[in-house]
Amino acid sequence: MSRSQASTAPIVNALTIDVEDYFQVSAFAPHVDRSSWDTMECRVERNIERILQLLADADARATFFTLGWIAERYPHLMRTIADAGHELASHGFEHHRASEQDRDEFLADIRLAKAILEDIAGREVRGYRAPSFSIGKSNPWAFDAIAEAGYRYSSSLYPIRHDHYGVPDAPRFAHTVRPELLEIPVATVRMFRSNWPAGGGGYFRLLPYAVSRWSIRRIHARDGQPAMFYFHPWELDPEQPRVPGPGAKTRFRHYLNLHRMEPRLTRLFRDFRWDRADRVFLDAAP
Repeated sequence: MSRSQASTAPIVNALTIDVEDYFQVSAFAPHVDRSSWDTMECRVERNIERILQLLADADARATFFTLGWIAERYPHLMRTIADAGHELASHGFEHHRASEQDRDEFLADIRLAKAILEDIAGREVRGYRAPSFSIGKSNPWAFDAIAEAGYRYSSSLYPIRHDHYGVPDAPRFAHTVRPELLEIPVATVRMFRSNWPAGGGGYFRLLPYAVSRWSIRRIHARDGQPAMFYFHPWELDPEQPRVPGPGAKTRFRHYLNLHRMEPRLTRLFRDFRWDRADRVFLDAAP
């Protein structure tokens, strides 16, 4: 391919899935004790199988940031993901926020998750994402621990303002945070001297699809960069059991537009090109 052809080729974005079940989200932590997880109805397997079919239909590949807790219980699902050409990456073992652990606890957690995933799938795990993007100015030591655990990249920053996470003044695009460790933030657009979410999650369900499409196109046109996009398996599951106890805001964020998620993803996969995070960012790094 000539240089002129390469410059006009569509930008390939990174598609990522945070593999956790509906009862494991951070917003439900005050209402669902971890000791009860094994008594809950798990729905992650059927949801992942549906996602794999959507990806196959679109001929797209993705990165699955997976909890070690899930991998231990569904090893066959981990092997299915890897055998289909997708990347297995780590979301920690038990969805503990990095900001709620000390360094030793955090390092043990991410080492355990990496070892479990590698043992099950027989493939190196190079990527890590902190639950709830819980790395920021209060715990920069987490990047040292991620590098020490043997990961090659992290996707643990979301450079926006949010009541549960966010580092609004962090770099918006992939950058080196430690020797041999790349940080790949979730996509944002820059407008009115602020960063605005463009990388999926709840915003993809709450806002019209056209907003996400416009945002990714703007990142391509204005910044010339690929977008880092993410979602969760439970977001395709409008029939999931309702967790009792959360307030109105949490219920709104979690349950709104679940029935619209699958058709929106189908459009997203059609409108843009998608691949694994390691191939889009890590393998392309100089």
